[in-house]
This record gives sequence, structure tokens and C-alpha cells, in this order.
Amino acid sequence: MLALDHIVIAGNNAERASAQYGNKFTIKAVKGGEHEEWGTYNYLSYFSNDSYLEWLGVSDRMKAESAVNPLIKHLVYVIENDMTGPFQFALRTNQMDNYIAHFKAHNIPYKGPFAGQRERPDGSVLKWRMLFPEYNHTKELLPFLIEWENPKDAYPDTSLLNIQTITKIDLSGIDKDTFAHIYQLKPKKLVKNQLTLQNSKILFKENGKLEFSLV
Repeated sequence: MLALDHIVIAGNNAERASAQYGNKFTIKAVKGGEHEEWGTYNYLSYFSNDSYLEWLGVSDRMKAESAVNPLIKHLVYVIENDMTGPFQFALRTNQMDNYIAHFKAHNIPYKGPFAGQRERPDGSVLKWRMLFPEYNHTKELLPFLIEWENPKDAYPDTSLLNIQTITKIDLSGIDKDTFAHIYQLKPKKLVKNQLTLQNSKILFKENGKLEFSLV
């Protein structure tokens, strides 16, 4: 089963945005690092259920605008249209190649996988792959799949963990059954408009912005 990996939050200044969330929710954030290829950088807040918030900002406008990665294209659109806030999220898998086969078998359009990496403040490098079911980022979203090269390296020691967990994501623009088909999740018939992940839940709404519950 898939797990919630992280929620992506766009900000004109990722450091300031993370501090504002920190004051509101009493959480601590740390600098993640630089994505040299994409012209972006991030700040991160880690939670006890192996998920995190990522504040993603642009450090090099030209690189970001020319990036082919759908997440960066989405980020640039959100910032240029002053729509900062939560705008995307990632589902963690260790079977990305199986998802590629699933997308091909069921004619589900997709892009990727895209290789990603960032240099952390201590000089070490994290690497991962990202796979995107196609969506029009100007009016909808579908979460992307992420597979870490070394999953244990993607999460910090316990001293950096916040005690809260991301218990629920509110998503609109797609129905539960279609979502379950794309991501190979098994919906529970008695649970209306909700899908269960390993460490969180997705609640499907008819309209509204992407939101999450932090408890």
C-alpha cells in the first residue's frame, strides 16, 4: 500500500513561509537543501508518521521556468498566479516500475520517471525518482509517486521529528474510484469518499483547495 510521503507548499520565500507555519502549528522546520538542476530550494518539517511538509521556493527563475519536471512547472504556475500554499503531495512507493507497467497496461497517461536529487546542508546528497500521472496543473492535480534511492536517508533522526502527524488530506477534482484505479488502492465500500494510506487518509470533496489536518 502507498504511504503519504510529503505535502508540497509553495511560497515566494520558503524560509519565511515555514516559519509562519511553525508559529501557527508549533512545529519546527529545517533547511532541506538546493535542487541545482531545477533552480529550487526547500525547508522541511518532519512528523512522527514518516511524512513531512515541504516548503518549496524558487532560487533561479530561469532554471525553474525551463524545467521539464511537472512539479516545478506546477510550482512556477502557482507562484506566478499568487496561489501560494499547499498545492501538491507525494505518495511513497518502493514499486515504481510496477506502477509504470500499470499505467501502460491501462492507458493511463504519465510522465517520468524523473530523477531528483538535492544537496543537504552537510554536503550529503539525497536521490529519488518521481512519476507523474498526467494532469493539467492550471485546473487540477494528481499526486505524484516518489521512490527514494535509500529510504532511511530520507528521514532524520528523532531529534528533528515533530510530535504531530498529518492525519488527513482533503482533495477535490477527482472521485474516489478513479483515484483508486490510478494508484492501485483498494477502496472500502463502507467508507464513503475516503481512501486509506499506510500512514494517513485522503478525503475526497467536490470542491475546495488542497488542505491537510495536522494533529
